[in-house]
Amino acid sequence: MPTLATNKYARFSYTIIDDFEAGIVLTGPEVKSMKLGQVNFKGSYVSIHEGKPVLVNLHISPYVPAKSVQKHYKPTRTRTLLLNKKEIDSLVGKSASQGLTLIPLTVYTKGSFIKLKIGIGRGKKKADKREAIKKRDTDRNIRRALKRNI
Repeated sequence: MPTLATNKYARFSYTIIDDFEAGIVLTGPEVKSMKLGQVNFKGSYVSIHEGKPVLVNLHISPYVPAKSVQKHYKPTRTRTLLLNKKEIDSLVGKSASQGLTLIPLTVYTKGSFIKLKIGIGRGKKKADKREAIKKRDTDRNIRRALKRNI
């Protein structure tokens, strides 16, 4: 399962409690553009609209060879997600809990299909983010020191 794009900001800003795998309804040129890795997660989120999960604000750049087909293409359009009824009910119940949000984590291929991993997360406080930065820096320094000694 090659990963096409990852939402690095999600793991930094949220504590991921649970995750789901969902299909995405895409057009042909969008699929080609995604396989080239032209995806940006900035500002994207998952919402439940009229009982159906939708992906909002995921930016997929236009596929250049398909310019004639994509004349009025909107890169951040709302895209429908494909999940089982049981999974949708679970998402609705968990997202209704206070402080939990639905965040897109990664886009990857599974066979010939493009899948999206959705995470249910709770926002981190500023102190938690600082602690994560401090831990990352100390780990980096330790790896450097070990590399020098070898």
